Amino acid sequence: MIDDPSYDPEDVAALFDRCAGNYRWWSNVSSFGFVERWRKAAVRQIPSDNPETIVDLMAGTGEAWPHILARYPDAKVTAIDISHQMHLHALDVLHKERADKITHIEANALTTPLPDSIADVVFSTFGLKTFNPEQHVILAGQVARLLKDGGAFSMIEASDPKGWILRPFYRFYMDRVIPLVEKIFLKGAEDFSMVGPYSKRFGGCDGIADALRAEGLEVQINRHFFGCATSVSGRKPVA
Repeated sequence: MIDDPSYDPEDVAALFDRCAGNYRWWSNVSSFGFVERWRKAAVRQIPSDNPETIVDLMAGTGEAWPHILARYPDAKVTAIDISHQMHLHALDVLHKERADKITHIEANALTTPLPDSIADVVFSTFGLKTFNPEQHVILAGQVARLLKDGGAFSMIEASDPKGWILRPFYRFYMDRVIPLVEKIFLKGAEDFSMVGPYSKRFGGCDGIADALRAEGLEVQINRHFFGCATSVSGRKPVA
């Protein structure tokens, strides 16, 4: 039982089902294009040369896939997402031409049906904030389980830039401006405005980094644009 419904898998799936049709353009517009830069940064940070199998957790509508396949044209991507509509939008609308490269599985990333040691790379962009600290521990276990010995991972997430002198303006934009604009231009919706509270509660990647280290993984943390996003990358040591 999860006390906060915003972290309940069924509620998270329903949230992203509602967002799927507008997710790609609205996330770019509302972030002034930074999300696309951060996806590229997460791909650049993958510490691997020639992976064959990349598991993309919380894959959404696959915004990172063009960057992944540009760097690794021979790789195959196994995409995991809990949202049915995100799945449909990704494969039926955005990525038909990449269908031979993508296997999409509708599943909770915390309980993925994939076998152990399947992945050369585990990757994720902007899904970490939808998990609470206890779920991060479970997710770290999944990352360690899915990776082959010597495999690599890279994950990035919108964060709360504590200590940044302009943080009050950032928080005003996230907490007040985005919900207002969403209500006006997206028929009164209040789904994308959850990015503000999710990212504020998430804080940064320190917690997931600790959980990954506890699983025996080598971890590096990076900050992006004064901490408005943070990322973790590293490897699973060879046994």
